[in-house]
Amino acid sequence: MKNIEKHRNIGISAHIDSGKTTLTERILYFTKRIHAIHEVRGKDGVGATMDSMELERERGITIQSAATFANWTHTKSGEADSINIIDTPGHVDFTIEVERSLRVLDGAILVLTGVEGVQSQSITVDRQMKRYHVPRVVFVNKCDRSGANPLRVAVMLKEKLNHKPCVMQIPIGLEDQLKGVVDLIEMKAYYFEGANGDDMIEKDIPAELVDQANEYREKLVDCCADYSDEVMELAMEGKYGVDDIDKNLLKSTIRKATISLDITPVFMGSAHKNIGVQKLLDGVIDYLPCPTDVENKALDLDNNEAEVVLESADDKPLVCYAFKLVNDRYGQLTYVRVYQGTLRKGDMITN
Repeated sequence: MKNIEKHRNIGISAHIDSGKTTLTERILYFTKRIHAIHEVRGKDGVGATMDSMELERERGITIQSAATFANWTHTKSGEADSINIIDTPGHVDFTIEVERSLRVLDGAILVLTGVEGVQSQSITVDRQMKRYHVPRVVFVNKCDRSGANPLRVAVMLKEKLNHKPCVMQIPIGLEDQLKGVVDLIEMKAYYFEGANGDDMIEKDIPAELVDQANEYREKLVDCCADYSDEVMELAMEGKYGVDDIDKNLLKSTIRKATISLDITPVFMGSAHKNIGVQKLLDGVIDYLPCPTDVENKALDLDNNEAEVVLESADDKPLVCYAFKLVNDRYGQLTYVRVYQGTLRKGDMITN
């Protein structure tokens, strides 16, 4: 049996034109699933990898959910994890596609823009995530745009969506001066250099951002203190520094509180400018649940529909959920989430 704790089943959801498909394209590029970046409204006539329909490429929007997978090696731990990704539509007319997808996800990335922040469809998608108890991290995208203010967007999360935001980063520069992010766990600055931001360079925090970084580091620790007695004791003693608190303690506390839907980690950057995507992928691994962190239930039809808690075990009876049907040139394709047991090539299963 594969190590299931090294798997993440995530979706990427947002209001239309927030940059979901652009972000997915960057994720596929940085995880080496694709070797060239294509834009959603690209002039090369190719279009984004996840927009397979002709109409999607013509309009530059996602109409149907698309699923893919990727492998990511954590930039700090060096451990490899596999990520199953569903890119969902943002347009309100296709919201049923989001509903179908969220049903089978363990976690999600909610994409907001650094300018508009929480928009109408963001509220709808967030309501759907709450309905299915899907933990999420937020990626504040388009921080390179004129008028971007990702820290204001974090406040909007609390005011409009009733989240408890936990700001994980602050930007280095904004608008056309956006250069990178300051990681508040590591207390280091990260710049994304090279042709497509492939080279993530770690440096000391710029002098002009040290005070702001310390301020938001304290807010991060105070946020964690509500969910860990150990962190609370250190905070009460005024110990907020990197040398005072073990970063693994902070990470495990944030992970636990994220999975229980108590807090929402907030990352930021610009998918279009290839800034912050690698750190977001690290955050997906660090803070979103693996299949064993989530309790999934089924109804036993042979026992008066009694609830049964499913186990991610190969030797258990097969339980799977068909969440999407697609008719394409190869015939009918069924997307299935396997919750328990094993499904092999050539198997015949009956509903």
